[in-house]
Amino acid sequence: ALRDIYGERLVLFELNRSRLQGFKSIFNTFLGHLDGLDNATISKALQTIDAKKVGMVFVDGSNFGAFVKIVKQRLPDVNICTFFHNVEARFFWGSVKQAKTLHAVVVMIVNYLAERKSVCYSNKLICLSERDSRLLNKLYGRKATHISSIALQDRLPSGIAACQVAPGEKFALFVGGGFYANRSGIIWFVKNVVPRINITTYIVGRGFEDLKNIIELTGKVKLIGAVDSLVPWYRDSHFVIAPIFDGSGMKTKVAEALMFGKKIIGTPEAFSGYEDVMRLVGWECVTSDEFVEAINCAQNHPLKSCDQELRAIYLDKYSFTADRDRLALILADESLR
Repeated sequence: ALRDIYGERLVLFELNRSRLQGFKSIFNTFLGHLDGLDNATISKALQTIDAKKVGMVFVDGSNFGAFVKIVKQRLPDVNICTFFHNVEARFFWGSVKQAKTLHAVVVMIVNYLAERKSVCYSNKLICLSERDSRLLNKLYGRKATHISSIALQDRLPSGIAACQVAPGEKFALFVGGGFYANRSGIIWFVKNVVPRINITTYIVGRGFEDLKNIIELTGKVKLIGAVDSLVPWYRDSHFVIAPIFDGSGMKTKVAEALMFGKKIIGTPEAFSGYEDVMRLVGWECVTSDEFVEAINCAQNHPLKSCDQELRAIYLDKYSFTADRDRLALILADESLR
């Protein structure tokens, strides 16, 4: 999106992630040296900004607050725009509740300290949703200056026909990685919903292998794991489930389901940031009874391999084209320099 907006004027500065090694490295995380950020990297970035006379810095992640602070202090005329994938402090608080380990607590604290600097020293704060903006205000005393929804690269092959009815066995699809909210959500779903429905659920994604004996039920739930392509799984599924009860930001897999033209049965957390389209794209459920009712309803819908009305919502709101247009307006806004 930024390349489309700025063309050759865009200077991309990427970080190389490195594993923490030794006490000094761990100590530096409390100074904000996260995800590849360190003094040498900051110094090089400052030189680049100065040499190329950069007027705006777009920071892709609120955990780079140490960098944001130094840029603003040394180059106060540079306009800094920070993009929040989540409210990281809230996201990692959820991890603390699940893991209950010292490591989880430390990760939450260092991300909170870094994120606080991003909020304090950025000119513009972009959040994915109003929910995250309110949470920023609650934690740090400042709301987002702009809202820009999640955006995904379009991966729908042109060969999927709009009118083609999903073939073969009807199945519900869960797609996601093994982060804490996905793991606890699918365990809850298998325990409380699966015994009461008559459709097989397929789980696609990395990070669930250690849960195989808990979540895989013969004839009911099948753990697929990592796959080379999600296309056939979305194409042949009858609908997508998103039993997510914790987290921050917006859930990528909801936008992904819309990209493939599939309805979603999910929790209010899964639909956070999608409130304006939720009634058009699926069913919102809180209890196991509501999930069972929604799934029984969805099974009777003649769903297509790719519902073009659902896909149109993706194109209008969550595609790269839509994101580029939103960002162009945000970055052109001169009121927060």
